Amino acid sequence: MRIGVLAKRTGTSVPTIRYYEQVGLLRPAARSGGQRIYDNQDVRRLAFVRRCRDFDYSIEEVRSLLSLMHGEKPCTEARDLAAGHLAGVRRKLAELKALETAIASLVKECDASCAGGPASACVILQTA
Repeated sequence: MRIGVLAKRTGTSVPTIRYYEQVGLLRPAARSGGQRIYDNQDVRRLAFVRRCRDFDYSIEEVRSLLSLMHGEKPCTEARDLAAGHLAGVRRKLAELKALETAIASLVKECDASCAGGPASACVILQTA
């Protein structure tokens, strides 16, 4: 199949497929008449890469997971990589929760002290 068909089958853009080839997440495509040609193995691999990226894995993390797919290493290596990624997601969630609390406090303070007044006196503009 050609690159456009691969893109449609996997919900990925053509430039993204080219990028994944460039960074080594996809093997260089075979060519016919100067056009890239892909097979079902490429569909499966790209679908996996896309799912990993949907889970916000970095390119390096995806590369590490891909390296485990055809080796004899224990699945605990994949689990450990996922556990590390999960810890990072949890840290980001905690940071976002703290940010939400801080912004909510500013909005509440604005409502209580300066809402309706001139913008130059707004606590949000004086704090941020």
